[in-house]
Amino acid sequence: MNKLELISVLKAEANISKLEAAKVVQIFFDSMADAMAKGERVEIRGLCSFFVKEYKSYTGRNPKSGEQVTIKPKKLPFFKSGKELKERVDN
Repeated sequence: MNKLELISVLKAEANISKLEAAKVVQIFFDSMADAMAKGERVEIRGLCSFFVKEYKSYTGRNPKSGEQVTIKPKKLPFFKSGKELKERVDN
C-alpha cells in the first residue's frame, strides 16, 4: 500500500473528500517525522513503533581501493513491529 492508496481507503471509510483525507494523512506523517527528528519515539500500540538509533563514528574501508575512511556519526530511523501485527501477518 502506498500513500495514495491509504488516502483512498481513508476517503471511503470516513466518508470525507479526497482533499481532506490527503490532509489528514499528511498531518499524520509530518507529525511522526517531526517527533523522530526531535529524537522522540513514535509508538502505535498493537501496530508498530518507530525510533532513532544513533551510531558513533568508526573507521571503515573503501571497498574499491581498500583505503581506510572515517565514517561520521549518524542517526537512522528504525521500525519495530508490534505483537498484534506480527500475529496478524503470520496467520
